[in-house]
Amino acid sequence: MQHSSLPDFVSKYFWGDNLSELSLERNETYIIQTILNIGDQKAVSWLLSAIDKNKIKQRISLLKLTTPSSKFWNLFLS
Repeated sequence: MQHSSLPDFVSKYFWGDNLSELSLERNETYIIQTILNIGDQKAVSWLLSAIDKNKIKQRISLLKLTTPSSKFWNLFLS
């Protein structure tokens, strides 16, 4: 099964991970969490184009986000 890889401009946020094993299909929650915590505007734009905004919104309470990130994304996605 072929898994989509992350774009180079997003991969930089996963420097401690084996990128050949990381895919949006298998690691969606982890990728969302990481990008919402530390991603730049380009990474967030990619995330919002790759995953439905409502799907991200449903997962917000399950993510390990910093307090400022959590407050921002709850407001942004509401």
